[in-house]
Amino acid sequence: MGKEGLREILEEITKHVLAELSPERCLSRAVRLEGERLCAGPYRYDLRRFRRVLVVGFGKAAARMAQGLEEILAPRISAGFVATAEGYSVPTRIVEVAEAGHPLPDERTIRAAIRIGQMVRDAGEDDLLIVLVSGGGSALFELPAAGLALEDIVRTTNLLLRSGATIQELNAVRKHLSQVKGGRLARLAWPAHVLGLVLSDVPGDDLSTIASGPLYPDLTTFAQAVEILRRRGVWEEVPSAVRDYLSRGAEGGLPETPKPGDPWFSKVRHVIVGSGRTALAAAQRLGHKMGFRALVLTSTMRGEAREAGKFFAGLAEEERGFGRPVRPPALLLAAGETTVTVRGKGLGGRNQELALAFALEIQGLSGVALLSLATDGRDGPTDAAGAIADGGSCERMETAGIDPKEALLRNDSYRALSASGDLLRIGPTGTNVADLVILAVERRHSAQGEKRSKPCGAASGRGKTS
Repeated sequence: MGKEGLREILEEITKHVLAELSPERCLSRAVRLEGERLCAGPYRYDLRRFRRVLVVGFGKAAARMAQGLEEILAPRISAGFVATAEGYSVPTRIVEVAEAGHPLPDERTIRAAIRIGQMVRDAGEDDLLIVLVSGGGSALFELPAAGLALEDIVRTTNLLLRSGATIQELNAVRKHLSQVKGGRLARLAWPAHVLGLVLSDVPGDDLSTIASGPLYPDLTTFAQAVEILRRRGVWEEVPSAVRDYLSRGAEGGLPETPKPGDPWFSKVRHVIVGSGRTALAAAQRLGHKMGFRALVLTSTMRGEAREAGKFFAGLAEEERGFGRPVRPPALLLAAGETTVTVRGKGLGGRNQELALAFALEIQGLSGVALLSLATDGRDGPTDAAGAIADGGSCERMETAGIDPKEALLRNDSYRALSASGDLLRIGPTGTNVADLVILAVERRHSAQGEKRSKPCGAASGRGKTS
């Protein structure tokens, strides 16, 4: 492990993982050119058979994916256009890049979707259409269904986000309010050959959920979209146009999204070029090199962020007290996407809420630290990518005049973690896979279990943590 502290070690692992997750590196591992043959995963395309190679894309990593693809395929690319979030643009030679709204779509999103739609419709059966898909694509590629306005989509999305809806629930609704999601882009592209290159931000790499599955058959229905809105308690709050549209669809008055077996998917192929599993593997490899016993717990983490924080706190106590599930020095790793049910009016993101909940549970416990990271560099509506919390976080918050328990109740993790100096600010990374959580535990020096100082809010005399 060397002489570095756990915080510095976690920062070093973060840099390494993000380098391994760069879209260019992910593409270079999955896509290559052998003479005139494009090899992508298990698929082979003889480029001499195609009149044109067209590139479109959407997501936070779309620009860097386009840049990486140009390194492999230029000058064979005839034309291209991708939409990405603000601050995520990079220079490209052939593929045009436009910025649009995220996490909520805006008018730029509509313009980009129209442009992409035109290019896709123009593709013929002798064209190869390469579609670059990454996290954030649901907001960055949108065209509301007939009779719906952009404002209807934005309000419905916002209500679902605040309700704590899962990404699967959110996208099931969005698919049924859109002209391009839920397999509809595949229908627009027919009869062109389509290759989807996907950087997954969804636990389990579910292609029907990533960017709302524009190229993949949709198993959800209008009736399920209605049920989700009712179950999340926002049915009466969504715009009346949305209620009317979904109700009409549930009653059979509108065509459903494309389903498995539809002909539109017969020429569509997908290759996942990177995902949360990529991040976990990179962190695990480096952890082993640094002298840790590194254990991957899951690549499908989900549930409420604060409950996940409590779970990792329990693991920290188990490690310090009993050396389980692996003997320290240890790294316990997970990837996925938690949710936050907004109860207060604070500022934060799911990774910050997870870290704050962890800090509250392990206050005073030495020898542990936890990283919770949004791999795109932006956790919620903040400038932080997440946080690194430890047993002294709460004490530092209280010293700065912040009550950490009250901050968690108000969903005000950003202010609390800023006060304790625990926020991780790295700026837009140009990539986007699942969130990454790493619990680091130092080597145990005693078999007697771990002693703790008094928790935050206790009487004076509380010992400092190391």
